[in-house]
Amino acid sequence: MNACIDELKLVALDRDDMEVVSAHVQDGLVRLGDILWKPCDHRFVMALNRFDWMSAADATPVQKPDYRRCRTALRFERVVGCKCRNLDQTNKEARLNLLAVEFAERDPPGGVITLTFSGGGVIRLEVECLEAELADLGEVFVADCCPNHFAARSVTA
Repeated sequence: MNACIDELKLVALDRDDMEVVSAHVQDGLVRLGDILWKPCDHRFVMALNRFDWMSAADATPVQKPDYRRCRTALRFERVVGCKCRNLDQTNKEARLNLLAVEFAERDPPGGVITLTFSGGGVIRLEVECLEAELADLGEVFVADCCPNHFAARSVTA
């Protein structure tokens, strides 16, 4: 596979929009070196391998789902501050699993965007207002499996 059949492009201008974007990037795989904060341009950009939840959900129980990932860019404009917690910024090859992206309005229209990663990593962006874009970049490849948040948990009586 070389190109997305249905390339996704979304814009988020409010909290409801951001919830839709967050659903699409859940379980996205990110290389730390693919995260770029450009303070002079008030821009934050992150490239990720987005798990295609839509194609996985469309599979029928009879057919084997075609799990795939799309190379995707997530961009935020009007960013006035960026802080990281529990991320080793010296290891540009470190791999992160993006769990959620949330927007909390403070001093409207400004607010805080929180990107939460598995393992406790967090990136917090202070923004003048929410202006985000998610865009598939065209490259698609087969995913080994579907992310499963319950696989590592053990049930105890």
